[in-house]
Amino acid sequence: MEVQMRRGGAMGLVQAAAVVLSYVVLIMASTAGVRAQLRVGFYDSSCPAAEIIVQQEVSKAVSGNPGLAAGLLRLHFHDCFVGGCEASVLVDSSKGNTAEKDAGPNTSLRGFEVVDRIKARVEQACFGVVSCADILAFAARDSVALTGGNAYQVPAGRRDGGVSRAQDTGGNLPPPTPNVNQLTKIFASKGLSQKDLVTLSGAHTIGGSHCSSFSSRLQTPSPTAQDPTMDPGYVAQLAQQCGASAAPGPLVPMDAVTPNSFDEGFYKGVMSNRGLLASDQALLSDGNTAVQVVSYANDPATFQSDFAAAMVKMGYIGALTGSSGKIRANCRVV
Repeated sequence: MEVQMRRGGAMGLVQAAAVVLSYVVLIMASTAGVRAQLRVGFYDSSCPAAEIIVQQEVSKAVSGNPGLAAGLLRLHFHDCFVGGCEASVLVDSSKGNTAEKDAGPNTSLRGFEVVDRIKARVEQACFGVVSCADILAFAARDSVALTGGNAYQVPAGRRDGGVSRAQDTGGNLPPPTPNVNQLTKIFASKGLSQKDLVTLSGAHTIGGSHCSSFSSRLQTPSPTAQDPTMDPGYVAQLAQQCGASAAPGPLVPMDAVTPNSFDEGFYKGVMSNRGLLASDQALLSDGNTAVQVVSYANDPATFQSDFAAAMVKMGYIGALTGSSGKIRANCRVV
């Protein structure tokens, strides 16, 4: 009986590994097909002003409100991680359907009005040509560049999806509390590596987070409840910023030193036990991810080039191309 049980357990592990491998192979095959159809300069002939319009509108928005750079970057991330990069996060809820943007993890998203302005101008320039999904990818790139990051080239040709459901966000978007193993699994399910996880986490070098996302890490009436991985001085600072405000509370910079500059500050903060979210600080608890954190903190140029490559890679997730999907005239309506 004992031998049979051991054999059964081993077979279970083999079967589980086979399922995971098959899933990864499917993701790789799908991504390869998308890569073949997306290309840099996709609108050069059909709408040559498209990327210029996006850059102009993002520039105006960010100059008026620097926090919108992080907002537009986050929009692209949340879109790609739920159903693929097909602009479902932009769709408004309608009678009988609660859309993605109204799901709990997405209620703090911002930048929708910027996308609306871009889309209106693009439609005037070339009606029915440029997808909302590509606008998100361009806007994310321009947000990074306008705050000091690399201005990488974006392969385009995505089309827009026809479904947006709040329930689809469940299990797809990384919450602010998981450990490295959990984060690695979420990213792997999207065809992204652990290296991509650490690299894309660097987006937290701009923007902020509401107190409700990290309040559990702060000191409570019981001193032992304070997160031991957090610098005590930082805890005191955050407790003062958040105070006794009702949820979600104020917006606190993710990088307290250079919150509006796309630089290596996020990694330096994590190294100093000043990662704002538990998931950020967790990157220092794993040997492999910690090495990458230290490397990026000490080599900003490598971080910038790796981040650009990871963003392009993320932009392939579940993208619709060719005759799939559609080109929405209004990004808020399917």
